[in-house]
Amino acid sequence: RLESNMEEASVTCTAPVNIAVIKYWGKRDEVKLIPINDSLSATLHQDQLHAKTTVLVRKDLTHDRIWLNQKEEDINNKRLQNCLSEIRARAKQKNSSDWKLSCKVHICSENNFPTAAGLASSAAGYACLVNALAHAFGVEHTELSSVARVGSGSACRSMFGGFVKWTAGVDPSGVDSIASQVAPEKHWPEMQILILVVNAGKKGVSSTSGMQTTVKTSDLIMHRANNVVPERMSRITKAIEEKDFETFGRITIQDSNQFHAVCLDTYPPIFYLNEVSKHIIQVMDRFNLHSKAIKAAYTFDAGPNAVIYCQKKDVPTILNLVNHYFPREKEVQVKKQKLDDDGSFIRGLTTSVPEAKLPSDLLESIGMDPRPNGIQYVLHTQPGPGPMVLNNSESLLGADGLPKAS
Repeated sequence: RLESNMEEASVTCTAPVNIAVIKYWGKRDEVKLIPINDSLSATLHQDQLHAKTTVLVRKDLTHDRIWLNQKEEDINNKRLQNCLSEIRARAKQKNSSDWKLSCKVHICSENNFPTAAGLASSAAGYACLVNALAHAFGVEHTELSSVARVGSGSACRSMFGGFVKWTAGVDPSGVDSIASQVAPEKHWPEMQILILVVNAGKKGVSSTSGMQTTVKTSDLIMHRANNVVPERMSRITKAIEEKDFETFGRITIQDSNQFHAVCLDTYPPIFYLNEVSKHIIQVMDRFNLHSKAIKAAYTFDAGPNAVIYCQKKDVPTILNLVNHYFPREKEVQVKKQKLDDDGSFIRGLTTSVPEAKLPSDLLESIGMDPRPNGIQYVLHTQPGPGPMVLNNSESLLGADGLPKAS
């Protein structure tokens, strides 16, 4: 809800994380963040993962300021400024005498998950920022995914719920490089998502610099963008519409593997997967082969964490496989990441390993040794809605315009 009078406007929003099944990797414009290929993702439910942002516009504020996870950050960050100036420009276009145009803003944002852990925190963060700014400045009915895009490319996909396509576009201005919903979050109730957190730390090579190096040095990247992705996009869109998990899963796995092949084709090569990631791939591939069907569709972004798309009926088996091959030794104390982190191994929609004995022929056909403590925890979630505006009682800023003490 926008709380506004002639002196102040305040909005608090949440926005979701999205995980791509057709990957975005490589830009044709580094400033406007225009990609070389289309991409497609599922929006994860905000009950499990979200960014939360409060924007306050008030006459007595002397500078634009931003706090992220309780720490003040540089407001002059180029991408942040791009978003701010675009929203202000739209507000001016709508009403050039709007009192808010002469005011400064305070922005306070937090994630309920580790930042930069390969969990698409910048996508959720910028989608949330743009949504809150748009509501505060009264331009929430304009096309906002292109504004989120100039903050963080994949943030444009977090502006919608369900399954979302980001069209690369052809216009040099980026006006047609926008996101749109392919199917709403309730479309495929059977679809579930398991995030296997291998390492919640910062990644070695940032996505931004990784992409730049790939575009400069990989011979495979343009073949992928021009010859492979267009066909995969149409096939996976049809699979989502028809709720065809076999096709959806196969393309998801292939596209993840091709993305990491392109990283390997980069010079110097980029390794986002670690030994535990590779172990997860082998376990899930052998499980799929044994099942004579795709049951666990794994995908990895620019980091070692695995995201497994699966169907509700297969969640208990997959969680048992994870528990069997990546057991958490009792004596290992997991460092708590957040106040709401209960330290448990399985979190989210499922909170414990389901009671189910793994068939001996399955274990035999997987035939691998366990890797104790390879996985920190598993988060069970599902597709969810796009950004939401909260009641002002949820504000992260106090009456003094500064972050409330946590």
